[in-house]
Amino acid sequence: MAAALPVPLPPGQQAGGPLTALAPMQDVTDLAFMRVIAHYGAPDYFFTEFFRVHAQSRPEKHILRSIDENTTGRPVFAQLIGEDLGHLARTVDELLRHNVAGIDLNLGCPAPKVYKKNVGGGLLRDPDTVDRILGTLRAAVPGLFTVKMRIGFEDTTHFNRLLDLVNAHRVDLLSVHGRTVKEMYRSEVRYDFIARAVARARCPVLANGNITSAARAAGVVAETRAAGVMIGRHAIRNPWIFQQCRALFAGAPIPRLTLAEVRDYIERLYRATEVPGLPERDHVNKMKKYLNFVGQGVDATGAFLHDMRRAESESGLFSVCDRHLVAAGAAAREFSLEPYPGVIARPNCETPAAIADGCSLETVTA
Repeated sequence: MAAALPVPLPPGQQAGGPLTALAPMQDVTDLAFMRVIAHYGAPDYFFTEFFRVHAQSRPEKHILRSIDENTTGRPVFAQLIGEDLGHLARTVDELLRHNVAGIDLNLGCPAPKVYKKNVGGGLLRDPDTVDRILGTLRAAVPGLFTVKMRIGFEDTTHFNRLLDLVNAHRVDLLSVHGRTVKEMYRSEVRYDFIARAVARARCPVLANGNITSAARAAGVVAETRAAGVMIGRHAIRNPWIFQQCRALFAGAPIPRLTLAEVRDYIERLYRATEVPGLPERDHVNKMKKYLNFVGQGVDATGAFLHDMRRAESESGLFSVCDRHLVAAGAAAREFSLEPYPGVIARPNCETPAAIADGCSLETVTA
């Protein structure tokens, strides 16, 4: 029986230009955040938080909302994390009843509580298991099947074999984060390995890892020859980044951003992420996780971050925002398109480590 013809990727918003994607991030890339990002300029592709797949799992309702209620106009890929072949196939069948652009496999989550279960980035230690998973998913997905991976677990020994498996199972799009699992987010990104993936993979490759700005995106695309970029943390800091990428890719100037516009973004994000019944203090603490990144572009001294992290109420949080972002002439000051050197987006410590998700903002730093 002849192999099915490949399904084309959804077209990007800029004909002939590099693609852009919002990276899947636990506790971040939900429906509310996607809507906020789309307000400032949506990426070409969205990816959901990962659906956990195991014997008792069913697709999480709050993640399904980011598919079913998405009005951004951009395709949404559903990401899975797991290793049980039967339950992966079952979950694909369930997700294909929803308006997904495709199914994505997580081969990159670097949190120890995840990789110790031999899922996410932990699978990169075992190419034979990856082979079986890719085969199962390719057979289960009649449309677009995509993969997000790192360049290895502890080292890059299996990198070429993993790319060959991507080819063998006709993966339609590959996103490569240029660090190993053990490097987490600490080391320099190895864009040379992303370039190797571009040269070896038969599908388009998105470059991922420390894409801090539109200028950096353009540089990485030029260096790696990737089909585009996938951006995570720096889209939290700068939700205009996808719009800026398209402008720069087209040879247009990037408009100046002011701190007043950042203040409006924080207000919009706060209102979008309000949940009925959620205590005010918990919502403020959730906002601090986003603002840990936003603060990297506010001031070189980290004064906004220092004060923001000490807010305990909505009024206290917005008082800090007003003081740093609009008062005494601050509103007209420029928001830095690159993070200020040395201003670190450390995780907020309000959520006990015992319940923090291993791939959430609790573990992701600059």
